[in-house]
Amino acid sequence: MQGILGKKLGMTRIFVEEGKSVAVTVIEAGPCVVVQKKGEQSQGPVYQLGFIPAKPKSVNKPIQGHFSKKGIPPMAHLKEFPASGDQAYQVGDEVRVDIFQIGDKVKVQGTSKGKGFAGVVKRWNFSGGKDTHGCTSHRVPGSIGSSAYPSRVIKGKKLPGHMGNHRVSTLHLSIVDIRPESNLLLVKGAVPGSRNNLLAIYK
Repeated sequence: MQGILGKKLGMTRIFVEEGKSVAVTVIEAGPCVVVQKKGEQSQGPVYQLGFIPAKPKSVNKPIQGHFSKKGIPPMAHLKEFPASGDQAYQVGDEVRVDIFQIGDKVKVQGTSKGKGFAGVVKRWNFSGGKDTHGCTSHRVPGSIGSSAYPSRVIKGKKLPGHMGNHRVSTLHLSIVDIRPESNLLLVKGAVPGSRNNLLAIYK
């Protein structure tokens, strides 16, 4: 399997063999249940994984039917991951952290922290206006350049708006430690999102 679903538990530090302190993110990765085998891709088959059992009242009828057809209790999160051609999983199999090894490089996807409505100084690092000499525009964007032509604001202009809460991928993170008995991955550095945020970890 080329990936697994996990949950961010927080950050800490550990000491590696050389005595160096390394900041790590602790991720509870799996166990994930194989819910469905989907079509083949050029690299191999694609599997749908489920993570964290769901409360029955929070699952709608179509999704309940999807799980009951497979004989699997409903799961709160579903995501598809590819597998290499020589890996074969059956519906109901568990995918655990032992698919990774210490030293592997991984990509971690998550939703960044939402920070609400923000102005241009906080959101885009605008310098703002002067604080002296009678300037009255301190933290505003100023002119945005729409005159008789083109008589509209160009798309993509950096303006105030909702900051954060985006899908973010962090690449080339190293796995420092794996603790299979607790389903824990210790990844060097920071990953997107706040505590208990859902993550997708890819090889």
